Amino acid sequence: MAGIAQQDYIAGLAKGLAVLESFDTERQRLNATLAAQRAGLTRAAARRHLLTLTHLGYLETDGSYFWLAARVLRLSGAYLASARLPRVVQPTLNRLAADTPDVFSAAVLDGDEVVIIARAGGDAAINRLLAYGMHLGARLPAHATSTGRVLLASLPRAELAAWLGHRGDLPRLTPRTTTGQRAFKALLAEVAAQDHCFAADEHELGVHAMAVPLRNPKGATVAALNLIAPPGRLDDPQALASALQRLRGAASELRQML
Repeated sequence: MAGIAQQDYIAGLAKGLAVLESFDTERQRLNATLAAQRAGLTRAAARRHLLTLTHLGYLETDGSYFWLAARVLRLSGAYLASARLPRVVQPTLNRLAADTPDVFSAAVLDGDEVVIIARAGGDAAINRLLAYGMHLGARLPAHATSTGRVLLASLPRAELAAWLGHRGDLPRLTPRTTTGQRAFKALLAEVAAQDHCFAADEHELGVHAMAVPLRNPKGATVAALNLIAPPGRLDDPQALASALQRLRGAASELRQML
């Protein structure tokens, strides 16, 4: 087992977390059968984990189905309150959002998804466009988002090959989503060369976003900084260049603090 000795690995804890992570926006309520399928466990094992998590207050149940309880926010809340990266980035996002109606966020890569760790701004019109929301902790598909593509393009070659290796065509979310492996690899190469990504209508129709990498003083990419603008606002090349300059300026300011 890579990274940890076998005798140090607690399988029960790993299985319990797998059950907890089975809940998402697509499956907000699960019974033992569904949880078993999503967590890769037997039904009996999934049921025991569901009952234990309910007993501990992390889930609620009606006797048949289970759903997340507010107690799970202790985990994410503790991260947002104690982790250095969100606290460092937040003031910069607030300043950026004060000058425009755009939504600004910072995200990190977690497997197939990016996770929003800080966000600011956005008027009601833009927020209505975001079917998946832009709340802290929101998880978005990496392959179809500007932040995800920036973070994937920043991976070492071997890590990117491993990320792509167990996938066929990528999930199609809109008619404009890039799904083919060859086209996606070419897209990431372009993102790496340009050091930014502009994505339009690939995650959600009507949502246009731009992202740049956030690097630490050693040059390692630790997150992605992005903005989401109303449809049409970034169609003008001058507006696009101005938005990119703002993001790059913010990333440069943050670099010494990351």
